[in-house]
Amino acid sequence: MNYQIITNKDQLLDFIEWLPELADNEKYYCCLFARKKYCTDAQKIPDKAQLKRFLSDKSRLYDKIKQLEVEVGAYKLRGVEAPQEALAVYINPNPRDLKRATYDGIIKLTQLLKNDNKNFNPHAELLSCIQKSVGRKIYLDFDVDTKDFDFQQLASIINPSCLKILETRGGYHILVQLAAIEQAYKKTFYNKIVKLGVDQTGDQLLPIPGCIQGGFTPRFIDVF
Repeated sequence: MNYQIITNKDQLLDFIEWLPELADNEKYYCCLFARKKYCTDAQKIPDKAQLKRFLSDKSRLYDKIKQLEVEVGAYKLRGVEAPQEALAVYINPNPRDLKRATYDGIIKLTQLLKNDNKNFNPHAELLSCIQKSVGRKIYLDFDVDTKDFDFQQLASIINPSCLKILETRGGYHILVQLAAIEQAYKKTFYNKIVKLGVDQTGDQLLPIPGCIQGGFTPRFIDVF
């Protein structure tokens, strides 16, 4: 028996199609976590343990995610098998800039060598630099940690045509396409959306539609 990562193939393929096309120096950053808050026997696992992370372009993203579906027990946390119910897979919807990440990675590795740090992992350090190296900021992500959200009020403070709403296990991610914001809302939308009850904002990891998130399948929804 294998872990199940993809729970709705059509939703996942639609999401991949929706993602922005990449430039030559860009890739998408993805990661698989085991989340303590999703696990019934939470004592056994650490909080938000990272099991796998990888880079991909759009053409290979489905296959890369499918490759996460390894035999149950292959993912371990403190010597304990990671439970299926704890799994969640994420992506940064804004592309990562590999050129910038390479420059930052050279500096980071040089600093570690200069400080005579003997315990660092170059591969892990470079992946961390890639995660932080946002290229084009196409979307601004507002993370709402509740199902009780006033979408009618949201529609009054920004043009709905620039919004994409992802329903998640515990709430919503409101994705704002920055280039599509109408001029009348550009200076005021951010603070007004935050006041509606937003947990976090910025360039964030997004639960992947059509994939597992603690027993739930995130999906894009129409609310307007």
